[in-house]
Amino acid sequence: MTTERGNEYHRPVLLEESIDGLAIKPGGIYVDVTFGGGGHSREILRRMDPTAHLYSFDQDADAERNIMDDDRFTFVRSNFRYLKNWMRYYGVEHIDGLLADLGVSSHHFDDETRGFSFRFDAPIDMRMNKRDGRTAADILNESSEEQLSNIFYIYGELKNARRLATAIVKARSSKSIVTTTDLMTVTEALMPKERVKKDMAKMFQALRIEVNNEMEALKEMLTSAIELLSPNGRLSVITYHSLEDRMVKNMIKTGNVEGRMEKDFFGRTATTMKQLKGKPIVPSAEEQKENPRSRSAKLRIAEKVAEE
Repeated sequence: MTTERGNEYHRPVLLEESIDGLAIKPGGIYVDVTFGGGGHSREILRRMDPTAHLYSFDQDADAERNIMDDDRFTFVRSNFRYLKNWMRYYGVEHIDGLLADLGVSSHHFDDETRGFSFRFDAPIDMRMNKRDGRTAADILNESSEEQLSNIFYIYGELKNARRLATAIVKARSSKSIVTTTDLMTVTEALMPKERVKKDMAKMFQALRIEVNNEMEALKEMLTSAIELLSPNGRLSVITYHSLEDRMVKNMIKTGNVEGRMEKDFFGRTATTMKQLKGKPIVPSAEEQKENPRSRSAKLRIAEKVAEE
């Protein structure tokens, strides 16, 4: 039986716009690499005909509570970085569209036990896959000062990254940092009063990205997606911060995350994808008001260029 838990779990961002961007066609094969509450997947299924199929990825066991009972649907319990491997496993050579909502779901921020938010006093875990990998606490207590500084500066774009790292290393010498409150107690005084919430959010974001190896996973997924897309296949990606948006933009424009323009033997610029709609699509004022999580969202839609 189809569950309706998705609306409680997570409110999908740019729902209509992102699914419109896939231009779903009869008999198509589609992939939602960020299943979460299943909101986007449900809308894709609603628009698909009986001969089409949808594969949806999620590594978080919590998301499995939202799986739909539909013959046209396959749930893949995995990190989306393994997209190509799983498509090969299912015998899929090409896909007609892929959707990615890269933001952390509201479910994760609202779960008091996962440590994604500084609103709650909780073990500072932050793993999307609770069955594997190092926690944020492990990183805070085991990384060198330089490593911590790089994490905060590169992934959080925090100007005081070095001071934060120094304070953490000093504090953990007498007491391990194991909860969100422990981390806030050590670092809050180093943040400008008018920016405490914003900087704290950036620090938590940086740790989450490191814990889940998000940038490398995104690079691998995008590379695989472009390879798998059929000619005129669509890519519909929602980003929430400049690091991932830059990566998606570069991949669409140049075929690599660095934004390096490559030319063929004749000096022509090689292009695999074409961005549609010009500038990124952003949520309406009404959506931003109803769903604060959507305020930083950007949607990029691209189409695989058909070979001449």
